[in-house]
Amino acid sequence: MPVEIAAHAGFCMGVRRAVEEAVKVAESGVKSCTLGELAHNPTVVDMLREKGVPPIHSVEEAQGRQVLIRSHGVSPDVLDALSAAGCSVIDLTCPFVAKLHRIVAEGTADGTPVIMVGEAEHPEVRGTCGWAKGPVYVVATPEEAEQLPEMATAIAAAQTTYPPERWEAITAVLKRKVKVLHEHCTICNATPVRQKEAKELAARADAMIVVGGRNSANTQKLYAACKSLCPRTILVERAAEIPPAFANTDSEFIGITAGASTPAGSLEEVLTHMTDMQNTDFNMDAVVASMTRIRAGQTVTGKVVLVGEDEVCVNIGYKADGIIKRSDLTQEDVKVDDEIEAEIVKVNDGEGNVVLSQRNIVNRKAWEALMAKFEANEYVEGVGKEAVKGGLIADVEGVRAFVPASQLAQHYVEKIGDFVGKDMKLKIIEVDKQKKRIVASRKAVIVEETAAREKEAWERLEEGIIIHGIVRRLTAFGAFVDVGGVDGLIHITDLSWGRISHPSEVVKPNQEVDVKILSLDRERKRIQLGFKQLQARPWDNASERYPEGSIVEGKVVRITDFGAFVELQPGLDGLVHISQCATQRVNKVEDAVQVGQVVRVKVLSVDTEKKRISLSIRQAMEDEIFDDNMEIDAEDVEAEAEIVETVEE
Repeated sequence: MPVEIAAHAGFCMGVRRAVEEAVKVAESGVKSCTLGELAHNPTVVDMLREKGVPPIHSVEEAQGRQVLIRSHGVSPDVLDALSAAGCSVIDLTCPFVAKLHRIVAEGTADGTPVIMVGEAEHPEVRGTCGWAKGPVYVVATPEEAEQLPEMATAIAAAQTTYPPERWEAITAVLKRKVKVLHEHCTICNATPVRQKEAKELAARADAMIVVGGRNSANTQKLYAACKSLCPRTILVERAAEIPPAFANTDSEFIGITAGASTPAGSLEEVLTHMTDMQNTDFNMDAVVASMTRIRAGQTVTGKVVLVGEDEVCVNIGYKADGIIKRSDLTQEDVKVDDEIEAEIVKVNDGEGNVVLSQRNIVNRKAWEALMAKFEANEYVEGVGKEAVKGGLIADVEGVRAFVPASQLAQHYVEKIGDFVGKDMKLKIIEVDKQKKRIVASRKAVIVEETAAREKEAWERLEEGIIIHGIVRRLTAFGAFVDVGGVDGLIHITDLSWGRISHPSEVVKPNQEVDVKILSLDRERKRIQLGFKQLQARPWDNASERYPEGSIVEGKVVRITDFGAFVELQPGLDGLVHISQCATQRVNKVEDAVQVGQVVRVKVLSVDTEKKRISLSIRQAMEDEIFDDNMEIDAEDVEAEAEIVETVEE
């Protein structure tokens, strides 16, 4: 006769907490009582009565005793009445119920109506309604919801033990009745989990035993759910109520579950009774021993059993489920039955819950990945997040890092805020593993990458080769050109075959140029480049371009005592001797020409080997006068011819 107990059978967190505190109060010896039955279970009530903590049903019965407020909670009026009666109060209201009270109180502060979804006579619902500051409506079925008046706005909240499927059916109606409906699904996560597990167990079992008090609404709903799936379902408060022949054969599979107010002792009693019938040495300690053992910092895998507004409930195979706050989730659109990995933050948060976090896992993995890169001396990717005193806070692959201002660049950074939102490559230079803090440097990356580029560039540079580069900056003495990661200098004398006063006459910043490497000094890291060396030499074809006897134009670029130098083209000058500067004799060259003056000259001779050109302004002028006279003489001849023809006629 196999027997299986539902994983979440018995006390819920709120009831367990209340019973444990009540037992402590009983052991303290302080005369106490509970306002109403602490739990809807006669075994629990009888146990507390025997320990000297009986239930009372009105404030008047307290008679100065210490009063324990049960997990269902009460209204503010009841608390005020107890205070007025001089009673000290220990509030054991379930945290889920207390949250429900806050939602109702805050949501109705401005008079907004509240619609409570639950059983009108349930003590939790009665107590919650007392916290409302506006109109209150209680509905338990979709039909009752249909009877509500139409409203402009309202908040909807649920009894914490209400069936989730009924809540959804009722809110579907409320959305038609209320224009602006503020929904608060305040159903305790233990309720749907318990219902779901019980249904799954009932669907497989040959017979089901539901253990709990008959006056417990939670237990009654559990019984009804199991009964619908397994006709042979019974509800018992004690093991003695199980019929002697309940299990027909040794092979029948028996399922056991229990309501939220059922103590472990009652479950153990039923389990022992069933196993005694089977003559099997099986007890509750064995069940507990078989449960998963967990510790803080451990990574576990579990199945999502409930998705709430602020948190997600995960079954991790432990006696209590794990709770993950939305802020600690990294997965989006988490659904029931999803399998997720999380880290245990706390085994018990003080209320019986196991606190989980997915973000801790992500952070730990991110840290481990960063440490691996740090050990391997690898660079990391970061994004500037916030400018702070002394530097920049950056997000480095999911880990917070500090970049000192001195490590942002090779030069002084005046506005650190310019790096906020900027992607950057960083190198980790300092690590505090205990505090999980890192210091990173952008400057170190720039220095190392620059050194790597320079090394690579120097390896491929050779004297005499022609290489492509980009003009980076100009100075009075030349132009600096980036030739693949390193800078070389084109001296002003190597920019042009002609005379220039500034490099900007030939090249501009960011201009792409081809240059020749004239010399390399690897020790001093100096590169001398040539630009004019790739241009045609003016003297190579001077005799063809300026044949003897031709008349051309040029600009006077220099004057000496013996003559004037005239530039015919950049890098090609000719000399006009003082005797050839004018048609008449001059004592000084300046009496005939000035620097910068454009003149017409006659080529007298070209010596390409000695790089000399002899020019004459005087002969150019005389030739032009002769040509003009020749034109006048031709006109006279034509005139004479016309006169002769006239005389003959």
